[in-house]
Amino acid sequence: MKKFILSAALLAVTGLASVKASEVKNPTMVAVQDSTTKTPVEIKDLPEAIKTTLASEPVKDWIPTAAVLVTLADKSSYYQVDVKKGEETKALKFAADGKIIE
Repeated sequence: MKKFILSAALLAVTGLASVKASEVKNPTMVAVQDSTTKTPVEIKDLPEAIKTTLASEPVKDWIPTAAVLVTLADKSSYYQVDVKKGEETKALKFAADGKIIE
């Protein structure tokens, strides 16, 4: 009987020591709503300054395929023009005055 009580006590102490788990903390996630809007624009309806830039160096060899007007949350905007040369494609960003934005 003495061995039984001693075994039970030892098991209880071991159980309590191993059950103590660390607290799990989940990181707080903040969702930011993207208020960027993209409005499709026909290539022919782009501002003249952008058309002029597209017809000049270094982008005159690229063919415009699609364009969108991107308006950001701070109300600033730019034109994104998708261009293609052979199999290569890329997107160019333009200010309304026709300057390429890096």
